[in-house]
Amino acid sequence: MLSGKVAVVTGSGRGIGAATARLLAAQRARVVVNDIRPEVAEDVASSIRNQGGTAISVAGNVMEPEFPMKILSKANSEFGSVDILVNNAGFTWDGMIQNMTDEQWDVIINVHVSSPFRMIRAAAPYMRDLGKKELQAGEAPKDRSIVNISSTSGLHGNVGQANYAAAKMGVIGLTKTVAKEWGPFGVRCNAVAYGWISTRLTRSTEQGEVVEGLNQTVTQGIPPHDPEKLRQAVPLARIGTDEEAAGGVMMLVSPWASYITGHTLEVTGGFGI
Repeated sequence: MLSGKVAVVTGSGRGIGAATARLLAAQRARVVVNDIRPEVAEDVASSIRNQGGTAISVAGNVMEPEFPMKILSKANSEFGSVDILVNNAGFTWDGMIQNMTDEQWDVIINVHVSSPFRMIRAAAPYMRDLGKKELQAGEAPKDRSIVNISSTSGLHGNVGQANYAAAKMGVIGLTKTVAKEWGPFGVRCNAVAYGWISTRLTRSTEQGEVVEGLNQTVTQGIPPHDPEKLRQAVPLARIGTDEEAAGGVMMLVSPWASYITGHTLEVTGGFGI
């Protein structure tokens, strides 16, 4: 379905990002895998190649201002101009409002809003500008697609996540604006809002998942939860898998979504309806 397409997926060394990279590659996209840890990114890229797909890894921190140009330039030199950009990288740093520090706020806004903005801005020569040239040549612009990752926390708010909720709502505003500005040049921009997906952000804090690359250790996850309460909150009565989460991205970047832009797809099992 994606034969000939070039896809960049940030934060794709694990979880939803890794599942997304593998799914896009299975549909014959040439994929650029990213993680802050080189060996983690390369493990995913290697697994794709072992399955007959095409992938390279580009390690780096999406919050570093120069990183977007680095990864997009590498994608272009290896595979050609980028057709698909998935802004997936992110993590949580929770705290009640009265206890939340400026650093907590700034870091989460950076990784979930500012970093996608910089990635999209850096992608302009490879996506928007090429579409403009195609139009000027009297051709229909090629279908190019951006997907930003949001959350039900952004749609509904969540206790202990003022920073994360604000960021995940903010990226929806960014998504709609890109859709309006770049739509005339054939670039679609959508968001996926995830609910309860089994990742390090939703697993129990007892598992000891942490974020790397910060000045301090930030534990990921949530306090141990009651499975029965989960079943009551989610109409499908279960947690979603990484692969199911990746399916939402695949839907939006596929040719079948060629007239869908500015949309937020809820992949939640019905949570929040």
